[in-house]
Amino acid sequence: MKAFQYFVVIFFAILPLVIYPQDVKVGREITTALMDNTYLSKLNFPKSVIRFYTDNYSGDSWTDSQQGLDQSEIALALLARADHYGLSLSGYHLESLSFKKLKQWRDYPSEKNQKERAVFDILLTDGLITFINHLHFGKYNPLYNSSRIDSSRTNGFCADEILSAARLRADFQGEIHNAQPKIKAYRDLQAYLDRYRSENKATATKAVMDKITINMERLRWISTQSENYIMVNIPSYTLEFHQGDEVTDFKVVVGKPTTETPILESEIEYFSTAPDWRVPQSIFRNEILPEILKDMSYLADHHYTVYDGAGNEVIVNASTRRQIRNNPTKYSVRQSSGEDNALGAVVFRFQNPHAVYVHDTPQKQFFNRGKRALSHGCIRVENADRLAAMLLSYDDSEYRISELDYAIQSYEKKDFVLSKPLPIIITYLTCLIKNGKPTLYTDIYQSDKLLQDKLNQNTTPSRIAYDF
Repeated sequence: MKAFQYFVVIFFAILPLVIYPQDVKVGREITTALMDNTYLSKLNFPKSVIRFYTDNYSGDSWTDSQQGLDQSEIALALLARADHYGLSLSGYHLESLSFKKLKQWRDYPSEKNQKERAVFDILLTDGLITFINHLHFGKYNPLYNSSRIDSSRTNGFCADEILSAARLRADFQGEIHNAQPKIKAYRDLQAYLDRYRSENKATATKAVMDKITINMERLRWISTQSENYIMVNIPSYTLEFHQGDEVTDFKVVVGKPTTETPILESEIEYFSTAPDWRVPQSIFRNEILPEILKDMSYLADHHYTVYDGAGNEVIVNASTRRQIRNNPTKYSVRQSSGEDNALGAVVFRFQNPHAVYVHDTPQKQFFNRGKRALSHGCIRVENADRLAAMLLSYDDSEYRISELDYAIQSYEKKDFVLSKPLPIIITYLTCLIKNGKPTLYTDIYQSDKLLQDKLNQNTTPSRIAYDF
């Protein structure tokens, strides 16, 4: 905290040197206000606000009568229409900002209102920076809280820089809009919600509107900016391969409610044919070991091999079976490749802390079910061979498709490394726009209520005015 205060004092000691003469008095009031820690504590992103005035302030305040009304009115209108973007109206200082005050100061500038104008200026700046961050990261991002976002550039994004650049552009509003996610699912939801709010139609219930805002929030947590990506949506049991505007759908099986598929982002760097399955310890202990203890032939019938802690194969007999039963954590199980292998003919790998992956399966019949939350957390994909071939085409390696086909048919072990790793997003969306209308999916992990409760907090602007 002391280091932060020192930075504020040193910087604002020199700030007046870069303020242009036309608005020196408001600039000085801004300088004074931003040296007050009590005042700074009222802001959502104080460090970002300081950076905005430090690096980019040219002397033109939002209330400067010489600047014209357009940009400031657009800025205030964006905050007043936050609900058109699936955001609540709270948190943007709307209780202290008004078009009436803005117009009054523009039309009738006075020496008596310099301090009030400075406060208005800072609150509008903080409101816009907050709005931009909420558009980009969401309000309840599990990876990036407001303190972390305020401290520095996050994944190449910095809201105060976005705002500064927008002030220099003819399309001020468009520059702000660009902070939003580029993913198609988000763009579809946002367009529908904006149209619904603007036309004030009663064609959708509050429950549907709540679902839209919940899932727009989730989509803001995604950092992928590429137009090419794979998106697995757990509630709809689908995998989508996006290549620009072209989307190819695949059915998937996802984790049961007791063994949920995790939400994550990564990149598919390679896929393999004829994979072995290294059985997770939990599955070994809870499912395979009881079968071994009941039936000595179970391992051979399902092509499993047991290994000790040193990686040596264990011959399972009456003696070693007792040892395995008494000390299961000292052993592991691997299933060899083949028609019965749980991973099927091909597996798609990507780095993640949960050790999950996308893979083929010998149990094709499960794709005929409507509800497909059946796995231990990994994702089984229908037509995995087709997905693999599409990845090769995406990677400009169509010439390897025949090699892939042979490897799958003959169960030959082979790695296919992509020269262009493909982003993969595993997300949880209970509402998407299909054929122009909202489509709702079962909340199989019961995740919506917790997020809805957070979004419902302070859904209207506070009526308590700031007194600085």
